[in-house]
Amino acid sequence: MEADHDGEPKITYARNKVRTTKYTVLTFIPKNLYEQFRRIANLFFLTLVILQLFPIFGAPTGAIAVMPLAFILAVTAVKDGIEDYRRSVLDEEVNNSAATKLDGGWRNVNQKTDPRSRFEKLLGLNPPGRVTKGVRKLREMEAGQARIVLNRGQEDSSSELTNDISSSSLDLSGAQARKLSDIQSVDSSHNYPPSNSNTSPSSEWGQVGNLQQYQDSVRSATSSGVVNWSKRGGGTARWERTLWKKLEVGDIVLLRDNDQVPADIIVLSTSDPDGMCYLETKNLDGETNLKPRKALRATSSISSEDDVERSSFYIDSEPPHQNLYHYHAVLRYLDPASKESKQEPVSINELLLRGCSLRNTSWVIGLVVFTGQDTKIMLNGGDTPSKRSKIEKETNFNVVVNFVLLALMCLAAAIFSGLEDAKTGTSAELFEQGTDPTSSRVVNAIIAFVSCLIAFQNIVPISLYISIEIVKTIQAYFISQDIDMYYQPFDTACVPKTWNISDDLGQIEYVFSDKTGTLTQNVMEFQKCSINGVAYGEGVTEAQKGAATREGKEFMDPKELNEKLSALTKQMVAIMERTFKNRYAQYDKLTLVSPKFAEDLADRSRDQRGHIIAFFRALALCHTVLSDKPDPTNKPFHLSYKAESPDEAALVAAAREAGFPFVNKLKDLFEIEVMGQSEKYTLLKTLEFNSTRKRMSVLMRCPDGRIILYCKGADSVIYERLAKDHDQGLAEQTKKDMEMFANNGLRTLCISYRYVDEEEYFTWVRTYDAAINSIENREEAIDKANEMVEHSLRILGATALEDKLQEGVPEAIEMLHRAGIKLWILTGDKLQTAIEIGYSCNLLKNDMDLMILSADSHEQTRSQIEAGLNKIASVLGPPTLDPKKRGFVPGLQASFAVVIDGDTLRHALTPELKPLFLSLGTQCETVVCCRVSPAQKALTVNLVKEGRNAMTLSIGDGANDVAMIQEANIGCGLFGLEGSQAAMSADYAFGQFRFLTKLLLVHGRWSYQRVADMHSNFFYKNVIWTLAMFWYLPFNGFDATYLYQYTFILLYNTVFTSLPVIIMGAFDQDINAKAALAFPQLYVRGIRGLEYTRGKFWAYMADGLYQSAVVFFVPFLVWTYGTPNSWTGRTINGLSDFGTTVAVSAIFAANTYVGLNTRYWTLITWIIVLGSTIVMWIWVIVYSFFPSQDFIDEAFILFGTVPFWTTVFLTVTICLFPRFLVKIFKSTYLPLDKDIIREAWVVGDLKDQLGLGHRKGKKGKQMSASSLEAAPMMRVPQNQSLSDLGYDAPSPRPRSGDQYFDSPPMAETHELTTREPVQYAQSKANPMNNDLLTPNLYVDRQTASVSPQPSYYSASEIPPPSPLPSPKYKYPSGEVTTQQQALQAQHQQAYPPPPSSYLQPQSAAAASSSSHLRGPSSSSSVNQYGHGFERSGSSASYATNMSYATATEHMWSEQPAPQQSQHPNNPYYQGFGDDDENDAYGGVALDREDDDKSTVLGHSARAAGVSPLVDNGNSNTPRASVASTWEGPRAM
Repeated sequence: MEADHDGEPKITYARNKVRTTKYTVLTFIPKNLYEQFRRIANLFFLTLVILQLFPIFGAPTGAIAVMPLAFILAVTAVKDGIEDYRRSVLDEEVNNSAATKLDGGWRNVNQKTDPRSRFEKLLGLNPPGRVTKGVRKLREMEAGQARIVLNRGQEDSSSELTNDISSSSLDLSGAQARKLSDIQSVDSSHNYPPSNSNTSPSSEWGQVGNLQQYQDSVRSATSSGVVNWSKRGGGTARWERTLWKKLEVGDIVLLRDNDQVPADIIVLSTSDPDGMCYLETKNLDGETNLKPRKALRATSSISSEDDVERSSFYIDSEPPHQNLYHYHAVLRYLDPASKESKQEPVSINELLLRGCSLRNTSWVIGLVVFTGQDTKIMLNGGDTPSKRSKIEKETNFNVVVNFVLLALMCLAAAIFSGLEDAKTGTSAELFEQGTDPTSSRVVNAIIAFVSCLIAFQNIVPISLYISIEIVKTIQAYFISQDIDMYYQPFDTACVPKTWNISDDLGQIEYVFSDKTGTLTQNVMEFQKCSINGVAYGEGVTEAQKGAATREGKEFMDPKELNEKLSALTKQMVAIMERTFKNRYAQYDKLTLVSPKFAEDLADRSRDQRGHIIAFFRALALCHTVLSDKPDPTNKPFHLSYKAESPDEAALVAAAREAGFPFVNKLKDLFEIEVMGQSEKYTLLKTLEFNSTRKRMSVLMRCPDGRIILYCKGADSVIYERLAKDHDQGLAEQTKKDMEMFANNGLRTLCISYRYVDEEEYFTWVRTYDAAINSIENREEAIDKANEMVEHSLRILGATALEDKLQEGVPEAIEMLHRAGIKLWILTGDKLQTAIEIGYSCNLLKNDMDLMILSADSHEQTRSQIEAGLNKIASVLGPPTLDPKKRGFVPGLQASFAVVIDGDTLRHALTPELKPLFLSLGTQCETVVCCRVSPAQKALTVNLVKEGRNAMTLSIGDGANDVAMIQEANIGCGLFGLEGSQAAMSADYAFGQFRFLTKLLLVHGRWSYQRVADMHSNFFYKNVIWTLAMFWYLPFNGFDATYLYQYTFILLYNTVFTSLPVIIMGAFDQDINAKAALAFPQLYVRGIRGLEYTRGKFWAYMADGLYQSAVVFFVPFLVWTYGTPNSWTGRTINGLSDFGTTVAVSAIFAANTYVGLNTRYWTLITWIIVLGSTIVMWIWVIVYSFFPSQDFIDEAFILFGTVPFWTTVFLTVTICLFPRFLVKIFKSTYLPLDKDIIREAWVVGDLKDQLGLGHRKGKKGKQMSASSLEAAPMMRVPQNQSLSDLGYDAPSPRPRSGDQYFDSPPMAETHELTTREPVQYAQSKANPMNNDLLTPNLYVDRQTASVSPQPSYYSASEIPPPSPLPSPKYKYPSGEVTTQQQALQAQHQQAYPPPPSSYLQPQSAAAASSSSHLRGPSSSSSVNQYGHGFERSGSSASYATNMSYATATEHMWSEQPAPQQSQHPNNPYYQGFGDDDENDAYGGVALDREDDDKSTVLGHSARAAGVSPLVDNGNSNTPRASVASTWEGPRAM
């Protein structure tokens, strides 16, 4: 430590007080103004405000001009202030948390005697040694609480209560006369920051371990490490309560069980005899598993205040840095006995990090080494990357366009003003003498330019930004209040953390997801194992069920399966209970179901029994698990385990249930039971697991004195270290078993052992200890030492754990696929495990062509990627980068999936191969990346985001997902077992993966639609207002005379027209949430960015230009060619009269225009849209009463005249009529998918089909029970697509006529492989009769092929088929039957199945229609294309070159179209006529039969010439549709 001449330390360390706020009381105003004026628009308006203060520019009231800008700045400042205040409250909560440090007569030599600043010294503030108000308040609060005193001098600690706290000393020495006084902790909760401690400490310090043996051994030594026992202590040091913010570098602190660590602290000593303590790092890295930490050997004897006073040492530490997993320092001291200088290395294993929680440790004494902003949690707590939405970025372009337009308008005005000024011989020389600002025409033109800049400033929307802030705040509130995204187990709803990107949720094209804990529950179950080559375990995994379903085999009912497993479990337990007594068993948690295992364990005549015992003994010993008895009095044999990972806890728990419980660990002594017999092993060394080693080992001394090494880890690592003379048959069989387990979706570990002789051990331990104590290259030396002993292993067996899927994950993934969203799964699992889990959760499907990339070198990776690209190109053609063809519609073209392992991905992400891998991955619907590191996750997300300029979303639950969460456009974090780090770093945090569908398909789609419409309408309303003044320039000599009264200009954007667009942005809905979820294909418009395009922007600008001309020239013509007079007797010919008429017309038209574009009218919408216009009229009346030069009595003059009202309403009508016609035409002849669904919801039967009720009864129509039963939700047992039934949807022919942007790219459509056609019947008693049949889906699921490419993984069982309704036939007589008659059979035609989206099974009661569907041609063409690998049995051969197996696909041809009279009003009709050859794919439309009845029509019926049912002589033209897929019951 460097000291000055006074002996004071030169270095000043950071305070432990943290501040995450952006502002302070003094810096808020200047800093916030600086932040706001970084927006160029605000700077522009500030410049205009300053210019308006000069009378030369003609602004009527310059001082008032500052009001709109001041209002915007004030509202934004208040919002920023509230957000910052919330952060400051959190900071205060952290800084004022309670801690315990050594004080009294002990002085921290690392701090100055008087650390005050000169200013504080001058004013006499905060003198040294003074107890501050906060500390005093803390101590007073704790003074009245009962405290626990534990007598540590006996084996069984006795407790007593005392209220005497006059002495705050804490002695941990363990001598008979000394007692351990309990001190209350910060908080026992798991949350960071800690909350204030105001609970009784009796419940927190009830569990304290015994120190007697440890302390006696310490006292027996004359000297131990840094403690000089011969030195007399001062006796004045004592433990005192203080606040976190008062801690400083060099302080000695005391932590108790469940305390949160207040700073980065080096562990000096602990209550554990081995110096161990356990840390929960949940708040730091998101992991809830306990991490072991240990005390320094030299300081481990410190156990009281006196011991600290007797100690002398110093620490050389590296400077603060962000790495959470690395720390290096050296403890240096003078040995009191030998007087030799000694040193001991300090690593991350001896460091407690701020924000973590102490667990399962009675007390820890530590030294504060880093405080405040220097701690690792603060260094890693950098600001979340600033994210801006896609529309916000595009808004800058629109604002720039308006800036350019404004500049051109002002330039034109300045030029023409100069030309007017240059004219001579005009009346201006007589009537306008002295009006020119200067004598220079050029200067006058410049002044005219600036005056126009002020007059036309509203074309750049000053209130746009604040309006967007308000809208997105409301949207975030709605998201947070959605009850469908509330997760009760965690008592949390969806929490929006970044409010300004909600519209990006509606444009996501790629979702990147973690698997463990995100798609799965992260709850491990020991399902199977392999011991000595024999596999055990009868449990059926979810991956097995998915594989069985995929292969079309029968599988028993889940209830029957559970009963079978329950019976097997009872049989197994009965055998085990007869064999031995297991006091610690918890059979209700038994997951390894295998009666054969119990039989082999009970059979003493076979060698297998010994192998089983050796295997489970290894599981009971090779771990770092802590054993605990939660209720030792009432349940003395109930053990619970706390481990660093759920995998390890599951393994030890499985050993417990099998009869090999790990009972306790006392110092280095492991106590286990083996089939009821106690065994004790001495732990010699633990070689810890890490991601590089992929294994862990323990060296134990057996009861017979031999030394044994147990090692468990990944099979690849263990097999590399097997003994040369190992049984190859056993190794091969175990490897096959592990492959089988992995194919079933299980996580595997290999268990091995070897005996170590004494000489080898002692030779090795010297090397290992030297590596541990090395100062430089410590990690490398330890790895080399580990390699010296971890060799010549022998296999005991393998374990297989299952991580079950979360609820609703398969359905959620299926819905995201149907929405056109591509999923990338980034997981650390093995390749086979990831594939099977992918199939079980609908990530991978039968109709997907699966390509596996697994290469060992850069060139092999290139070869496999190029092979995959060639394969896709041979089927789909060359890739396209057209944004309007983003997304996909499932079933319309061949689909591909890629699975790539970690090593291959490492090569694929190199600069040379990145473009190839990007092209391959983005052409696939699903990509699964295995064995991926956190850094690779972020690189993969960045590759797609930047390489394709695509909108990406990342979702995860752990700290290892933070990098990809922050890299994506939208980051979502799950609250869960892996802690809160991912949720803290995310933009949106919620409880379950399935909530992502509602967030994207409903809230995201709404937000995108709302913000897009709001932007367009905002620019429109500013154009109509500003350009009306521009048209007035030629009539005032281009001198920028104001057309409107100045208050209109000030209030236009802030009062008169701002609220309607805000309400549109906050509340508008094009379709209901239920319909949005039923038809996820509607989401594709957001992926393609079709709601907010530059074309739409220019269209609204053009609309504003047209309407501005109308609102000016219509009143101008009235005023020019008419002589209106007021009822007051005054003529209406003044500028204020004309300008007010134009202003009222413009405001009325703008608000009505916004209302015309609003789709969802609520009470608030009515009030705001109508109320804004009414407020404007009220303002005209009120302001007329105030004396002014140009507006006095204006309301009395105008409002009492018929020409004024006629002009206003005529103007508004002319303005809006073209827009109204366009909307009518588009909705009638060019409807979008959402328009059709909306109409079906509002006036059709969509609600009935979705099984939803009506708020009001349908007019003239009584819902009957039979009609409700006819709804698809009540007719079909499951929502099943054709792919679920084993059929591919036919590929329709591309359409060359009308092209709709929300249709899929038909140019890339290719025909798919077909199966046995489904017969659709059409039967008539009379060919001309209109009583036709309702088509009903009939599939022979027993004979139908399931997949064109059977799975390469087999399963033993499959689920039974779900029954489907038989076809029903209705005849003219009204008879309904399931049998066909001869006459009808003559007219029957067979057709292949349509896409699943066309199928809507209905009951006969709802039938009055016929079907006509496409069928296969007599001569099917064959198209061959390659496959990336061959599926064969239960293995896959990987493609490394261009040689492929081939498969055929049948082409579809069109059947002749039926006559017009044959298919009236058929909701399932899909006939194709000559005009429909280019129809993209079937959709739906509504053809109203009468006022209270509507029918769903396929839009191709119109092209085929099908007319609707005629009622009362009226008929409506069928509606065209581009609906992606009318999914019917599957969509419901």
